[in-house]
Amino acid sequence: MSVLMTLGGHDKDLGGGFKVRRLLPDEQRQSVDPFLFFDHFGPVTLAPGGSHDVRPHPHIGLATVTYLFDGAIMHRDSLGFERRIAPGAINWMTAGCGIVHSERRPQDLKATAYVNHGIQLWAALPREFEEVAPDFEHAPAESIPSVVRGGTQVRVLIGEAFGKKSPVRTFAPTVYLDVQLAAGVAFELPPLAQELAVYAVNGDIEIDGENLPAHRLAVLAPGAAVTLLAGQATRLMVVGGDALDGHRFMWWNFVSSRRERIVQASRDWEAQTMGQVPGDTELIPLPERRFIAE
Repeated sequence: MSVLMTLGGHDKDLGGGFKVRRLLPDEQRQSVDPFLFFDHFGPVTLAPGGSHDVRPHPHIGLATVTYLFDGAIMHRDSLGFERRIAPGAINWMTAGCGIVHSERRPQDLKATAYVNHGIQLWAALPREFEEVAPDFEHAPAESIPSVVRGGTQVRVLIGEAFGKKSPVRTFAPTVYLDVQLAAGVAFELPPLAQELAVYAVNGDIEIDGENLPAHRLAVLAPGAAVTLLAGQATRLMVVGGDALDGHRFMWWNFVSSRRERIVQASRDWEAQTMGQVPGDTELIPLPERRFIAE
């Protein structure tokens, strides 16, 4: 079988009516390594004066990966980085031993209606890098390499594929592709990583003749190429990489191979010792239901 399983995800309200479709983690599968969090948000029209801001909140043990198809998000973090996230760019934030960040509506769009549409991933860090110093990397859209094969365009957002290499630095072999599948033309996807999955963004596709409806994630069998086909031009995302070195515990915004580390991060956030986003006094508090260490 080419497809091990398909994940339908579930809708989650992040507040203020801002809903996302969460594909990972799932009851059937925690991750497609190294990615253990996959949110597809939008397309949603943000009305003038409306707020879907994500207030300052912490992370450890992971890297956030933000990619927009449309819209704009203003990233700010406790390291002092401030970057407008634009369509086609890749934004990789290494949390490591701890970082705090916010994702807000840009100031110049406060009175403007616009569409936000994109995907946010979390990549777990290898054990030896879980506690690295935090960092933020922005790769503008024009720096992302692309290739066209048989009318299908592939943008290599992270990793290497089809003779192209992304400028984004990672801690382990990782693959993230934006594929614009041409209508009616078969496209062969090689086994680019130990674990690999395909997500249909805006239309149904076939994987070796098996239907994958829009908004579903297909986890592929390892080690074999698959043929992708769509009746109309369709966008899909390919994610994957090397298998993680052991289990990851995941609670709220924290990821670690050690339970006690998540407990410590919770205490640090509650004590407000993880840093602050300059000029932003708001924050998201810890959930009332706490992580159980044992």
